This record gives sequence, C-alpha cells and structure tokens, in this order.
Amino acid sequence: MCAQLFREQVIAAPLADVWDFFSTPQNLNKLTPPSVRFRVLGTLPEKMYAGQLIEYRIKPLPGVWLRWRTEIRHVREGAYFVDEQRAGPYRFWYHEHRFTAVPGGVQMTDRVTYEVGWGPFGWLAERLWVRRQVTAIFDYRAKRVAAHFRGATAA
Repeated sequence: MCAQLFREQVIAAPLADVWDFFSTPQNLNKLTPPSVRFRVLGTLPEKMYAGQLIEYRIKPLPGVWLRWRTEIRHVREGAYFVDEQRAGPYRFWYHEHRFTAVPGGVQMTDRVTYEVGWGPFGWLAERLWVRRQVTAIFDYRAKRVAAHFRGATAA
C-alpha cells in the first residue's frame, strides 16, 4: 500500500528565482540533511530536463549505503517537475514538485507517493521508521529553503 507526504511552503521570492534554484540538480545536496550522507554520483548538467537520470547514494542507517537512481519524468518550465525512482530503496517513489506564483511569492507544493515494499515487514518499517525519516527530510528541506531565500522579495 502506498503512503503519501504532502507539503506546501510559501517562498517570498520571484517565481523565476525559485524555479532556477529547484531546476538546478546540484542544489539537491543543499536540501538534504547531512545525516543522510547524500552524494550525487557522476556529473550533472546545470539544468534538469525530462528524461534525465540522476544517480546518488545515501546512508539511511549506520553502515548501510544504498544507491538510488531517479528519472526526471516531466518538466514544465516554471511550473512543475516530477522525479520517479528507477532503482533504489523503495518499491515505488513518485515526487511531484509544483510552483505557483501567489501574492507575496511562490507556493511550492510537494506530493510524494511512495511504497516501501517487502510485504508486511515493509508496512511495519514504514509505520515505525520510514515515515518519520521522510518527514524529517522534508522538515529539513523546508528550513533550508526558507534560509536560502531569506531576504528575497517577491516580484
């Protein structure tokens, strides 16, 4: 059974600046907690594009390194993009990022749909550990986004 995480955040900055930041794959490092030990493998272009594969490794537990490959499935410049897991720790991972100009800045919306897999063990792991980890990563991300755009003013 799939689980979902839904987040909204208003960023006090122009849409073009917010899009530029999020469409730059190198910025993934800035948005991931150091505890995850996120490392991009290989080189990345300056801007994402539909069909792009991004491979990285993470360390979710002490002594456990995992490789993760995602594909940028859909991109609509300045509006949204979707990344989907191709290989990695989840049975299914689909992450929609949406950006909408609103008074005072940009409303960023994330919807992550994921499934751990592993039958009843995965269900239990999701309830006891994975959900908290995913939530903590997005809590960290919200703080980093707010800090990055602090002092920016919306157009």
